[in-house]
Amino acid sequence: MFFRGQKFFVAGMSVSGESGARFLLERGAEVYIYDDVVNERVSEVMSELASLGAHVVAADACLVAADKCDILVLSPGIPIDAALPVAFRKQGKSIIGEEELGALFLRATSVAVTGTNGKTTTVTMLNEMLNAAGEHSVACGNCGNPLVGEVDNLTFNDFAVIEVSSFQLETLSSLRPHIAVVTNITEDHMNRHYNMENYIFLKSKILRNLRESEYAVLNYDDPTVRAFAKNTKAKVIYFSVQSQIDGAYYRDGAVYFNGEKYFDIGEMTLNGVHNLYNALACVAVAGILGLNKSLAAKSLCAFKGVSHRVEKIREVNGVTYINDSKGTNTDASLKAAQCMDRPTVILLGGKDKGDDYIPLFEGLNSSPVVHAVIYGENRFKMLNAAIKAGFVSFSLCSEFMTAVKLAELVAKPGQCVLLSPASSSFDSFSNFEERGDAFRELVEKINETA
Repeated sequence: MFFRGQKFFVAGMSVSGESGARFLLERGAEVYIYDDVVNERVSEVMSELASLGAHVVAADACLVAADKCDILVLSPGIPIDAALPVAFRKQGKSIIGEEELGALFLRATSVAVTGTNGKTTTVTMLNEMLNAAGEHSVACGNCGNPLVGEVDNLTFNDFAVIEVSSFQLETLSSLRPHIAVVTNITEDHMNRHYNMENYIFLKSKILRNLRESEYAVLNYDDPTVRAFAKNTKAKVIYFSVQSQIDGAYYRDGAVYFNGEKYFDIGEMTLNGVHNLYNALACVAVAGILGLNKSLAAKSLCAFKGVSHRVEKIREVNGVTYINDSKGTNTDASLKAAQCMDRPTVILLGGKDKGDDYIPLFEGLNSSPVVHAVIYGENRFKMLNAAIKAGFVSFSLCSEFMTAVKLAELVAKPGQCVLLSPASSSFDSFSNFEERGDAFRELVEKINETA
């Protein structure tokens, strides 16, 4: 790609958009930048990029700028059917994302991970495992530093472990990972993708470029994911908790890869069947790459988890507070609730993503959850779902701060308070990290009683 000869329109000044714009400016491209939400951070970023030569586009000048530009670099937060990408598509112009831009220039061996839940944990586990085994690896993509910001730092001898979301897969076509991992697929982002068929199709795109020399690591216990094996040229390696298959599996309290024992699950720092699945996916990758078994096992067992994912904040007045702000869909939140080891008050609510909440409350009926504090923009939809599911122990409020206070009042000594909202954070927060940090701050302020 000859950058100095093309004009790029970078839409969305999130971390990925900023990184994409910098990448293009450094290579001499003419860059136009725009964001429909201009806060203090975005203003600072756009001012700095303007000082480097970018053209700042006003909202009423977007379509004029689109006429001038050759390629749209679209933020994952902007739907592919929004007005701006539609305008580019009507003119037959390219629409790519930041990960696509990074994939075009990636030299390192890549391990790409997608799925509804477990992506960030699996990516972080894999990255730590590779580094523990003596490889140079970076975790990037949807879970941290954008891929385009890492490509210049990675050589042919390095690894890039890349988290890929369904939003990013909308504009990703060039990535060819050596290993593609699909953790699971359950309903999510229906407000963006409209139906499960579209969502499943997007997830399957991660396998589209794989050749016979590459690997697809698939969850055998998820029928949708298992079916992906039918449409890939790659070597398929499964992982399973339920069956002893060719690949990584659980048997008699231990984790194996093709008959070779890696570790007993009692050695793992993290609990819960969802973390067992994540570890099995990592063991499959370790087996494919021929990593030192002892070092890989030691790293996976010592892994302590990621921030905002079933993370213990503190115990105060006999109540343990758990931050699972990353639980942004019903499946993730139900799994978090099911792994609690004592009676639990759960905080649910936020911005609706189009999910059906009835299965969530049906599942909570047989979980350790004894009460739900329902809050946020989607609280009435959740309330109706709870009633239909026969879940009757709940409180209702509008604001997040009030919800945390209610949970504090409801919870008894010996119980847990679990923030796992089953919703996005965008009704009140910029992202799930900000929501989790707010929860932490509120919990830290709770006073010990005599």
